[in-house]
Amino acid sequence: MFHGDADAATAAGLLELKDRIRACKIAPSKLDETVNIATWNIRELGKKPRLKKSLHYIAEMLGQFDLIGVVEVRENIDDLCAAMRIMGPYWRVIYSDFIEDAGGNRERVAYVYDTRAVEFTGLAGNANEGRKKKEEEYIPERSWWRKPFMASFRAGSFDFIMLTTHIRWGSIEKKRIGELELLAEYVKRRAESPNAIDKDLIVMGDFNIPSLTSPLYKAVVKHGLQMPAALAGAHGSNLAKDKRYDQILHNPVFTKSFSALGGVLDFFGNGWGKLYPEAKSQKDDAFTYELSDHMPLWLQLRTDISEEVLDQKLNPRPAGAPKRDRNGS
Repeated sequence: MFHGDADAATAAGLLELKDRIRACKIAPSKLDETVNIATWNIRELGKKPRLKKSLHYIAEMLGQFDLIGVVEVRENIDDLCAAMRIMGPYWRVIYSDFIEDAGGNRERVAYVYDTRAVEFTGLAGNANEGRKKKEEEYIPERSWWRKPFMASFRAGSFDFIMLTTHIRWGSIEKKRIGELELLAEYVKRRAESPNAIDKDLIVMGDFNIPSLTSPLYKAVVKHGLQMPAALAGAHGSNLAKDKRYDQILHNPVFTKSFSALGGVLDFFGNGWGKLYPEAKSQKDDAFTYELSDHMPLWLQLRTDISEEVLDQKLNPRPAGAPKRDRNGS
């Protein structure tokens, strides 16, 4: 991490932030054995320039992980690139284009990753809705406000696809159900396709789901997506810690790749004061536009699956059968 140009106030804030990060007990990853993945909604990143110290804070938090799906990146990516320069030369980014209308909000999805731990393997693109022919046109009957963006990666011996989304907001919660159902159907169809590049999909992002008992959560898991056990007891990722807007979900055919380690990086702590002494109060909303109103949600993946690969050579699965774990179950 290159914080060498930080002034004294930024240095003090970084030391406070590092204390808050340590308190979250993020387990370090091990090359070719584990990677730490995360999803983070960085509020309107790029809509207007952030303070230099905010970019140092963002870089410090992104650098805690190996691969991060970032949502709410806006049309201008200057601040994202500035944060990555602080992170150092090993870091890369893959990002989507933006949609210009109000629903699209000129937002991108970005994958920020450490090339020492994770390799991009070539697939990058939007999830596309199913279409039906009407006269001479092929038209989707349903759509997302902002299409999910996916990319393929390899870490250790584990190949997987990340799919990150930012589900619509709006004042009427039930209006989000259609988008969440569409996402669940897309992932199911993709995983079952005989020509899928990889069936190991990790689905993450800002789902705008208030709680795990909400009909919205039931809509996105209706076709089998599951929450890793490591995140089941995590508190909310909003600053008040009472909403489960952000999610990391997975296809249950490869549950053994998920460790028991995960949680929320609580950078907010007791408020903004020690990070931004100029804040009018500990809950000054203006500073959510410097860091965010969401906290990163993270999970550690096991990437050494060589035993499972060798086991499959000796005991090949019938076509369509579910994968077995290391205990043979």
